[in-house]
Amino acid sequence: MKNLLFIGDVVGQTGCGFLRSKLRDIKQKFAVDITVVNGENSAQGNGITPASADSLINSGADIITTGNHVFRRKEIYPVLDSSDCIIRPANYPDGAAHGKGVCIFDMGSFSVAVINLMGTVYMDPLDNPFTKADELLSDIHTPNIFMDFHAEATSEKKAMGHYLTGKVTGVFGTHTHVQTADETILGGHTAYITDAGMTGVERSCLGVELKPAIDRLRFRVPTKFKEAEGDCFLCGVVVSFDEKCGKAHSIERIIVR
Repeated sequence: MKNLLFIGDVVGQTGCGFLRSKLRDIKQKFAVDITVVNGENSAQGNGITPASADSLINSGADIITTGNHVFRRKEIYPVLDSSDCIIRPANYPDGAAHGKGVCIFDMGSFSVAVINLMGTVYMDPLDNPFTKADELLSDIHTPNIFMDFHAEATSEKKAMGHYLTGKVTGVFGTHTHVQTADETILGGHTAYITDAGMTGVERSCLGVELKPAIDRLRFRVPTKFKEAEGDCFLCGVVVSFDEKCGKAHSIERIIVR
């Protein structure tokens, strides 16, 4: 039995710093074998940069997934093209995006595949994520397959979880930054949670200062967001799985303050 730790969207320098201070102890506590972190908001002011990616990896992340902000910072483009462990949603149109959407992580006696896909309900009109999932699965030759499904709509995340039941080891929703209390094992095989949550300042609006976020929604005028300051928390899940057959046996939701 092996353990995979998945950590929800890390927000800004504060979130990166908090991850660095907590990750080692979390990995020891849960006997974690592989760590996957969503880093699409890890840079100061949104997106991901080479510096924020290095921070996550140096803190203990094995694989970094992303989402709709992945291409916001152009300096990350060469890193996406050259890295084997930093991935972006695979359903961006062919030829129009840097990087790749799947990481095959070699653990010696077994390997783990991590897929990154993005939803299309209330999001950018990318290629159909369900069709893309089928296409990717046909080329993956390990039973240990996990997906970061970066999507807005709860219904789309739920649909993807049920669609992939028995086909993958785990489906983890990201993007909405609020951890959901619906962790489960679908079909006796696939670990699922609608949203893994976020890592950053807890008293915030998805990691940014409250007043600018409230003002934008209240007055409907452009407002400059600023990363929040204050006490942090880290949200994620730990999945125990049989690396021989890719079957998830448990999923535990975690919040660390």
